[in-house]
Amino acid sequence: MNRIVEAAITSVTKSTKSFCKFISANDAGKTGAHQEGFYIPKNSVSLMFDPPGVKGSNDERFITIKWQEDFETRSRFIYYGKGTRNEYRLTRFGRGFPFLTDENVGDLFILSHIEGDYYEGFVLEADDDIEDFFTAFNLSSADTNRLIAKVNSVTASETILDCFERYITTLQTDFPSTIDLAVNARICYNRIFNVSDHYIQNKPDDMLLKWLAAEFDLFKTIENYRYSDRIQTPFKNVEELIVYANTILNRRKSRAGKSLEHHLTEIFKKSALDFEMQVVTEENKRPDFIFPGSAYYHNATTDPGRLVFLAAKTTCKDRWRQVLNEADRIPEKHLFTLQQGISTNQLNEMYKYNVILVVPEPYLKSFPVSFRSRILNLESFLTHVKTKQSK
Repeated sequence: MNRIVEAAITSVTKSTKSFCKFISANDAGKTGAHQEGFYIPKNSVSLMFDPPGVKGSNDERFITIKWQEDFETRSRFIYYGKGTRNEYRLTRFGRGFPFLTDENVGDLFILSHIEGDYYEGFVLEADDDIEDFFTAFNLSSADTNRLIAKVNSVTASETILDCFERYITTLQTDFPSTIDLAVNARICYNRIFNVSDHYIQNKPDDMLLKWLAAEFDLFKTIENYRYSDRIQTPFKNVEELIVYANTILNRRKSRAGKSLEHHLTEIFKKSALDFEMQVVTEENKRPDFIFPGSAYYHNATTDPGRLVFLAAKTTCKDRWRQVLNEADRIPEKHLFTLQQGISTNQLNEMYKYNVILVVPEPYLKSFPVSFRSRILNLESFLTHVKTKQSK
């Protein structure tokens, strides 16, 4: 594990409160809004002020932040409450501050309150580093832009938790497979909230995010059931502790890596699309999704214009290049991601290589304004595929 990731995990663990978010185009000043510094949502006000700011006036607080275990800045939390503004930001980092450039859009920003006016800040760039950090605290991309829960907290309603608990009592194994986890999370969510096929077909972006959140809560609920007694019992030695911890972390990574694929598959089925997963293509590559499927892809008479490629990656700042040679017959590569923001330079490079991003509708605002019209939401992607399959 990267040293900075280890330091960030330690910092959050020892902190009184901590926060993380993907750095957005707005943070880096790439939206044309002339804002300054990291936007901090109101759900995290306790990290900054006590009491919260009062509408009609501005408030500020100066703090010291040590960045990447390297250098310090004398920075400022500010509440803008005058006029039409009503927001919190972290500002003032000094000349040459390296973490609010266009290249940082899509990086993970972490801020830990250690004591008094002293904080520690970290910025993680690589997909693997972000994944390691998320795994340590059992977070998902949807758990960003808020305070970090250092215990395995479940945010689901009591009603859906009852459904989760009934499912857990039926388990014959220590942990269900990733596909069983996804299926049963959907069953509980759809039953409790009376989700119809019509709603899934008409609100796919909303439905996908809610299913992902439900599955994550189910996973955390099972972890709490399975591990609560064991972690209260002393381990015989350090080696036993490490083995047990690695089992938990590896299971978390496995679930996170498959969750998005499982729920997208259900969306595609409900949308009556023809597709296959893991179609074997050139050099034994296995793309996540090929529309309409293997037989069409390998039929030399099929017009390549009828084929659609989709990869699914929770983060993609580094990994997007992996999709370029996964299906040679389809020059245009669609990539679904939960990444919230990517730099202008990387977006330009993606489009140079015909990679088209697909993101959940609420995540579009994290990207530079000049690219938003070229990024598809899930609903638009489904329409794109339906159009090709109707010809």
